[in-house]
Amino acid sequence: MNPDPHHRRMFIRRMGTATGVAAGTAAIGSLFHNRNLVPAGEEAKTIPSFLVPGTEGMMVVAEGPDPAFAVRAALQELGGIGRFVKAGDRVLVKPNCAFDRPAHFGATTSPAVTGEVVRQCIAAGAEVRVIDNPINHPEGCFVKSGLMDAVQSAGGEVWLPSAALFARVKVGSLRIPDWEALYRPLAWANKLIGVPTVKSHNLSGVSLTMKNWYGLLGGPRNRLHQALHEVVADLGQFIRPTLVVLDGSRLLVANGPTGGSPSDVRPGDVVAVGTDQVAIDTFGARLLGHAPDEIAFLDLAAKLGLGVVDEAQLKLFRKVRAVS
Repeated sequence: MNPDPHHRRMFIRRMGTATGVAAGTAAIGSLFHNRNLVPAGEEAKTIPSFLVPGTEGMMVVAEGPDPAFAVRAALQELGGIGRFVKAGDRVLVKPNCAFDRPAHFGATTSPAVTGEVVRQCIAAGAEVRVIDNPINHPEGCFVKSGLMDAVQSAGGEVWLPSAALFARVKVGSLRIPDWEALYRPLAWANKLIGVPTVKSHNLSGVSLTMKNWYGLLGGPRNRLHQALHEVVADLGQFIRPTLVVLDGSRLLVANGPTGGSPSDVRPGDVVAVGTDQVAIDTFGARLLGHAPDEIAFLDLAAKLGLGVVDEAQLKLFRKVRAVS
């Protein structure tokens, strides 16, 4: 049964109250991002792949001015949401909600795209929770970005981060073999959908699908910036999602990842949906004017066997016009 709005609000309050997440406190950022949250020496846990067997190497690009319609068109071309999400599934959705910015700044995922992903999963009979570990105060980020309202209106629940949700997990082979992350939400889910936005990044060049998993990490993650391309490739090893929905409805072309002003944003009118993170990130890099060989983590991820840079090597690649 889908929870009513009152129940969803209570879920958010319970998560906050039970774990000490208090609105307006600067300590939130310090707790999650500047010090360790799990005991030293804790054995690292393994996150299983969320990929549905038989759906490897798929990507559909839907072009059109209505983001929600583009999501539906792309999913239909892939065989429908039912190919990926079944009744009774527990779906964790990970948008980019890193900053307390309004949606039109392009620093966070479009509420329209995120809401439609949640709506599709709810319609398939799944329970849906949405999570991120923002740079700024978590609840404020979800509210100001418009994602809180979008998720709740679609029938989903926002799961605010708390210290109790973190544990040490295995990540990758290049730079971070293990790290503390939102293990308990990942353990709760049997399906995982990434919903990143398309934006520039001052350190990695672009922030797209694999970089979006950075928001699942806790602890002193600012230390990871020193080798960010290797870290992003590690994140591609860490998470094998059920599906990725790349939000190119608008493009943050400058001053990423935070965005400086609405003038840094350009219309994109495109959504890319699929299972190959490397191919989707290559497409997103091109949207921002980058050739694949300009973004080091794409080559690293491809060499690790995480996906392909060349769309021609995909099992399924299609472009559709999403116009109602």
